[in-house]
Amino acid sequence: MLNVRLAIAGLVSACALLAGCAGTPQLPMSVSKDLLASKTRIGVVMTPLPKIDTEFPGAGCLLCLAAASMTNRSLTVHIQTLTHEDLPNLKDEVAKLLQAKGLEAHVIAEPLDVKNLPSFGSKQTNFAAKDFSSLKAKYGVDKLLVIDIRMLGAERNYSAYIPTGDPKAVLKGTGYIVNLSSNALEWYLPLNVQKSADQKWDEPPKFPGLTNAYYQALEIGKDQITKPFAP
Repeated sequence: MLNVRLAIAGLVSACALLAGCAGTPQLPMSVSKDLLASKTRIGVVMTPLPKIDTEFPGAGCLLCLAAASMTNRSLTVHIQTLTHEDLPNLKDEVAKLLQAKGLEAHVIAEPLDVKNLPSFGSKQTNFAAKDFSSLKAKYGVDKLLVIDIRMLGAERNYSAYIPTGDPKAVLKGTGYIVNLSSNALEWYLPLNVQKSADQKWDEPPKFPGLTNAYYQALEIGKDQITKPFAP
């Protein structure tokens, strides 16, 4: 049942945050040169990090999911012991890169729960689906860079009861910048890192191959977030 709730929560989160389920999917947006050349005040924040866990896409029915969860029980137990490592410090690293480019960047220590923000009326692309305008006065910034990691751990695809491949380490989410005066997006980066074990994955109870792939996925995800702002 835990994985059922996680799957539902992940679907709701993905639909609700920026693009909206009924709207046109938001396409990636590069950081504009104007933004990096400006003297704007920008806050850097992260959403609450998810629990590190396993998911089994394609195991659609409850019995299928129960069978997949049972088959991969030892993997799930191990994956749940892994750590976020230094991922919580990613916002500090991004802020330093922005400061090096001359921007007035501020790290916002508290996690931002985007789900609690009101909806923004417009369904246009390149606008956030949530209304971020109240955060301008709250944080004293003009723009907000949000690092939103929604899934961490391992994922194994299924077709009903049958696995269709080996599990992979995953990091999923988005990075984006919102103009707090207009609610317009000024950068949008989907994150969908999937890393296979370099060697045999099925080595319980420690699963060293997949564990190494997980920490590699963390590094790849962090690199994808910082690359647009690197020198």
